[in-house]
Amino acid sequence: MKTLGKLFLGLGLGITGMLLIANPSLAEKTKAPLELVSVKADTAITLDAMAEKAWDKATALEVKMDQLPYEPDNGYGGIRETTATIKSLYDDKYVYFFLQYADPTQSFARFPWVKQTDGTWKQLKKKDSTGHDNTYYEDKVGFYWEIKAKGFKKKGCAVSCHMTENGLNNGIADTSAGRKYTNSPDETIDMWHWKSVRTGPLGFFDDQFVDSNTDPKVDKNWGRHGDVKTGGGYKDNINEAKTGPAFMNSPYSEEDKYWVLQRSKAEFVDMFKSGDIVPGIVISPFTGGHRADITVKSAWKDGMWTLEIKRALTTSGDKADIQDVQFSDLGKVYYFGLSVFDNSQINHVYHEGSIGMTFK
Repeated sequence: MKTLGKLFLGLGLGITGMLLIANPSLAEKTKAPLELVSVKADTAITLDAMAEKAWDKATALEVKMDQLPYEPDNGYGGIRETTATIKSLYDDKYVYFFLQYADPTQSFARFPWVKQTDGTWKQLKKKDSTGHDNTYYEDKVGFYWEIKAKGFKKKGCAVSCHMTENGLNNGIADTSAGRKYTNSPDETIDMWHWKSVRTGPLGFFDDQFVDSNTDPKVDKNWGRHGDVKTGGGYKDNINEAKTGPAFMNSPYSEEDKYWVLQRSKAEFVDMFKSGDIVPGIVISPFTGGHRADITVKSAWKDGMWTLEIKRALTTSGDKADIQDVQFSDLGKVYYFGLSVFDNSQINHVYHEGSIGMTFK
């Protein structure tokens, strides 16, 4: 299983050949991987979240996502099913993706501060029993690429998504619905995480990876980590007393209503009236390393998210070989999984099995 503490859950339906022959009626079918073909582009691709003529050359793959990892105890109002269409192009240096999926709501209200009638400030939250929110959060998309993970071709994301059962995960007391970690120290997975509030406005994905760590003392997120960086990122907007925001945008911008940009960040001064909103997060571009390797232009219109994505075929730098999938062999099949989060912190819709991408 998965979320931001565990991203994608899929069901592995393995069966032995012996059982298959002995009793076919009991055999469960294992889904063959879906297939996405990346086609050589004829012209340059501009990231504008629009399907320019160059994309006509690529064939769209439809991916139905209709599985949820868990049912929150305080309700779940997000989408329970959506179908994503995805295309891919590449050139001598980069691979591109054009992704669209239906989502009736554009969700930006991630833990916003709202001024109350008595003059105090309240941060909107509605967390469930796992400590995660399914109401006051942002929309997100996750790509999960196998670098090395035994069983990924068959099980997809599920190979590293581990459920919490009876309050325990891997023998450790844990209240989260599930955790992400690989099953062997030599296995890692590349996780591309688009966040409509924390990274989308800046034009990139949060490039992360998953390893085999299961010790919360080593990392509170268990096996999920951010790629190498030297600076930048996002940070909760809260003052030392935890009674209100620490910063605001100056000048105020309706477009940046739910995030404070580094370039317009100013010390919070309460000049607001009851009902006014101040962002719950401060965002700035990642610097150094390769955490911002994946660039994107995203747009929501008429109940549809569109993401146009670009990443170098191969990346370099510290630990790039274990943190980034390397599209260095165009004759190879690259397996990945896809998931969509609708204003939800860890709950998401996903598909079973994997998707295999080839280059044409």
